[in-house]
Amino acid sequence: MTNYKIVLSYDGTDYFGWQRQPRLKTIQGTVEDALARLSGNRIDVAGAGRTDAGVHALGQTASFKADLKLGDTELFKALNAVLPPDIRLLFLDRVPAGFQARRDARGKIYQYRIFTGKAISPFIFRYALHWPYPLNLRKMRETAALFVREADFSGFSSNKELYPVRRVIRSELRKRGDELIYAVEATGFLRYMVRTIVGTLLETGRGKIGPKDIENVFRTKTRTLGNPTAPAKGLCLLKVLY
Repeated sequence: MTNYKIVLSYDGTDYFGWQRQPRLKTIQGTVEDALARLSGNRIDVAGAGRTDAGVHALGQTASFKADLKLGDTELFKALNAVLPPDIRLLFLDRVPAGFQARRDARGKIYQYRIFTGKAISPFIFRYALHWPYPLNLRKMRETAALFVREADFSGFSSNKELYPVRRVIRSELRKRGDELIYAVEATGFLRYMVRTIVGTLLETGRGKIGPKDIENVFRTKTRTLGNPTAPAKGLCLLKVLY
């Protein structure tokens, strides 16, 4: 059996997230169906992260083991030929037998896009939250920096069972024309963590909460009305780090 590492890019709008689910259209399920068409057998694909419904990826890493007659170049072309156009294979290579995309990942980088103009282009609206209301960018940037820490992020997620401590290495907000781009890098993320941080930043920009409220959430580990979950459409997994 050959162990393969692949990198995928996908538009998550029409999918119920990465993880395979019965009778639902998912990224993992679609990739596994494509591999089954080429091999005649079911092949389990392990993703580096489980993006939620509606979340996109520019560089999702995955791995799978298979005994295929196709060479690497032929397999790359064949997979892209049978995958739907909103999922593209960007990279394929053979890796040591012990490699596993999720277990071996050292970190991930996510990006969230907020479009602040009066009217959002139809070529952007699937990938950015439209927010045509006043925001205090300075306060949002200051708040973004507060998330750089190793801490219990339960209050900024929907985590119920997982070990909740995560180390955030970078958390920054920048302006690009009519867009606000939030970038965050961490050793790992809890469910809805990035979207909840973005929701918190928006509340800060609106003047509804301040730094003391952020610290209170970290202290109590409890979500409040001041840190809602931002819509999935603005979130994109940029890269998995190894």
